[in-house]
Amino acid sequence: MLAEISPKLVMELRQRTGVGMMECKKALAESNGDIELAIETLRKRGAAKAASKAERAASDGLVEAYIHPGGRVGVLVEINCETDFVSRTDDFAALVKNVAMHVAAMNPVAVRREEVSAELAAAERAIFVEQVRAEGKPEAIVEKIVDGKMNKWYSEIVLLEQPYVKDDKKTVGDLIQEAIGKMGENIQVRRFVKYRLGQD
Repeated sequence: MLAEISPKLVMELRQRTGVGMMECKKALAESNGDIELAIETLRKRGAAKAASKAERAASDGLVEAYIHPGGRVGVLVEINCETDFVSRTDDFAALVKNVAMHVAAMNPVAVRREEVSAELAAAERAIFVEQVRAEGKPEAIVEKIVDGKMNKWYSEIVLLEQPYVKDDKKTVGDLIQEAIGKMGENIQVRRFVKYRLGQD
């Protein structure tokens, strides 16, 4: 089976996923040369690797500043990893820079859903409940519809749930999981702050 996997296909998979050549070849062999299936296999492996690393302490990392052209918007982002070795790699630096640029473009209000203030979430939920009831939906399904609206709202304001600005087929959370799989360390977005000229 391995003999049928062309080097060109292996190279294409590597370019699309950033995973090592041998892993790509193995995934292609397992998926009978189906590149989309191989990508799915590699994603699952990356997610499994990421889950096994999530408990490890991430106490190193980088703080990145991004100033939008024109100097009216600036962002500071802190992303942590486990070792200074990884924090000094080009891949890690690029990840932190990309997240800082994303924050500048997409205006998240929190890194994680749990960090959104309870008051803000409750106010938003109350608005959705009123909207859904005004549409005349049966009371039995109001909460379910509101839950769906809340999930969509979180995906618009929570950094890790937002569609990634450079590739909206994945979230910022997916981007972090891919980096964990590739770099072999626990990586966490710790915090960010955005400054806009003339605004508190």
